[in-house]
Amino acid sequence: VQLQASGGGLAQAGGSLRLSCTASGFALDNYAIGWFRQAPGKEREGISAISVGSDPTYADSVKGRFTVSRDNHLNMVYLQMNSLKPEDTAVYYCAADIWPVDWWQVGQYRYWGRGTQVTVSS
Repeated sequence: VQLQASGGGLAQAGGSLRLSCTASGFALDNYAIGWFRQAPGKEREGISAISVGSDPTYADSVKGRFTVSRDNHLNMVYLQMNSLKPEDTAVYYCAADIWPVDWWQVGQYRYWGRGTQVTVSS
């Protein structure tokens, strides 16, 4: 069971990036997916999640700017990030579990992928 986040890179403030989360060894459609990020010197924080039924949820810090979606046919989950800010700079991770009760908590997810770096310049 492996997850991989990809699509990070360098963007200017106000720009956009789309992150992808893909899995090998299992079908993502059976799992809720959480997106987390960790900036240097800070704790990993939950920013968004999408349920098995494709219900999205967002942290206040990204609400209105980020959109999470899933394509079960492609076994992919996406995080569209618009209106990026320098404070969005972090390593971004996707995580999976069957039923994360508190979606924003790191400990609710058993499966984690390698992160992808997002850097937003001012």
